[in-house]
This record gives sequence, structure tokens and C-alpha cells, in this order.
Amino acid sequence: MLDINKQEFEKIIAEALEGLPEKFKNKLNNVAIFAEDEPTDEQLNKIRLKRGDILFGLFEGYSQAKRLNIGPVLPDRITIFREAILSQSDNQAELKQKIISTVKHEIAHHFGSDEKGAAKAGKR
Repeated sequence: MLDINKQEFEKIIAEALEGLPEKFKNKLNNVAIFAEDEPTDEQLNKIRLKRGDILFGLFEGYSQAKRLNIGPVLPDRITIFREAILSQSDNQAELKQKIISTVKHEIAHHFGSDEKGAAKAGKR
């Protein structure tokens, strides 16, 4: 299994964010992006997964489309999970591509995409 430390992993996440088109970067608001080794039990329960299932990333919060209909809320949270992505990456290039794809996928959820739309966004 490929291995990089959390700081290097976070650097690739930052690069993925920098690589987003300006029209998306300018609209990314009220969202915090984190890197964690693995999901918490609470996160797994929320999406009906069990420990050992592979989860690259998770969006938690209200999409921008839904946010229009509710009052002030805490920032949305996107978490990218290092251990899962590392376990599925054979080399540095593949690792970087999986991180970028996951960041795009979760940001698509932030903008209101369903799973099908987010999967499509992650492949762009």
C-alpha cells in the first residue's frame, strides 16, 4: 500500500481546490474541508456503512440549493479519508487522481448534486 503522511495528503487536497475552475472556487462558501485518516462511527452510521467499508470522502451539511430555504447554519463539512484512498492507490499519480476526483465529487454535493451528478463531476 502506498503511504504518505497527513501533511502531504492535505497538500494534494489544497492543489485539487486550486485546480477547480474559478466559477466554482468563487461560489465555495460556508464549507470547511478536512483530511482525516478514517471516518468516525457517527459518520459511518449516518450513511449506513460499517467499519471496513471503503469511503473516500463525505459531505455533511446542507447543499447550497437547500440552504436558501433555511436560516443560518453551521458551515458544511467535507472530509477526505486518507486511509481509504491510500489503500486503493498503487502509485503517486493514482493517489493524486483519486484525491482530486473525491474533492470534486464532494464539492458537487455541496452545490446540490445527487450521487449520480457527483460521480460525473468527480470524473471531470
